[in-house]
Amino acid sequence: MLHEGLFDTLYDVQCFDLAAVASYRVDADHRSMSASLYANPDRRDAIAHRLDAMILGAAEVDLDFNVNVTAVGGGRIIGGSGGHSDTAAGAKLTIITTRLRAKGNPKIVTSVECVTTPGASVDVVVTEAGVAVNPQRHDLLVKLRAAGLPIIPIAIMREIAEKETGRGTLPTTSDGRVVAVVQYRDGSVIDVVLSRNPDS
Repeated sequence: MLHEGLFDTLYDVQCFDLAAVASYRVDADHRSMSASLYANPDRRDAIAHRLDAMILGAAEVDLDFNVNVTAVGGGRIIGGSGGHSDTAAGAKLTIITTRLRAKGNPKIVTSVECVTTPGASVDVVVTEAGVAVNPQRHDLLVKLRAAGLPIIPIAIMREIAEKETGRGTLPTTSDGRVVAVVQYRDGSVIDVVLSRNPDS
């Protein structure tokens, strides 16, 4: 998109493929940036703090708009969060896009297994069922309704997801061992990942 003239500048913290590496090597408008410039919470000029809108994915979203991209299945870590919580907190509008279900499991749940990004940073959740707006963003709800978008409460999304999958949030029990600690962008611990009890 940069090479087609749709962006003036592309900033990269890291490149994931050879085409991106080649672009960075030859294109002066493809620039590197440090992780600090990207999302340091103490830097006012951080890129994450200057975003108008951010579109992010989710493994799970719960009724409080908390997002999990860290662990599923009773302690199975599925990956690092990258800048998920950083960009969600910094953007003027944070949009989570996801499907209602995956592999027979609901993705809109009562409570996420692990909080990666707190719901206070999430403005809307978009699924094939419609758009759920965080109650904290009544201003946004008014605008989206006026635009004719299909607004649906997140609790109804969860009900549809459970009906389509035939199951609610999967109950798991833990043996109490902490296998990972989830730190928020300021270094505070917002959740832990517990190992699953083999009998659950």
